[in-house]
Amino acid sequence: MNRHPWRRLAAWLVDWLLVLGWVAITAAAGVPLFLSGVTRGLSAVELNLVATLVLVAPVTLGMAGLESSLREATLGKRARQLIVINVATGQRISMKRALLRNAVKITLPWTIGHAAAYGIVDTSATGFVPLSIWIVTAIAYVLPTTYVVSLFIGSGRTPYDRISGTAVVAHTPT
Repeated sequence: MNRHPWRRLAAWLVDWLLVLGWVAITAAAGVPLFLSGVTRGLSAVELNLVATLVLVAPVTLGMAGLESSLREATLGKRARQLIVINVATGQRISMKRALLRNAVKITLPWTIGHAAAYGIVDTSATGFVPLSIWIVTAIAYVLPTTYVVSLFIGSGRTPYDRISGTAVVAHTPT
């Protein structure tokens, strides 16, 4: 399997620029709710759940939908002429496989990052952030770093590609 680490990183940047648009839209609604005190009574766990449902889940579903579509790629991957395939068949991936891939790729690290941020904010008023929050914070950084490093070693398949039985390969339009 051909490795394309720089193309994959460039595709990722394009996709995340688009994701930032979604973040801006949700922030336009969420910040006024926060400032008005609507979310004041929510715990860190509840805030993380809301963030996951409003922000992370739509991104995960959208990316999975694009990768399992006839185009087999997110907008960033299309721009870099890459597609996601099922390693066993060499064909387009199913929505189920795409959801697994993107849950491990996007939802897992993003939700852990939110948990770390909310945990730090929630406990910082006491002047003491527990070791467990620092461990969660470390995981929030180590996980995506591992994903990026894996692009440059061995076959270039990331942990989320291995878990979901997928690979990202070059695609030349016909």
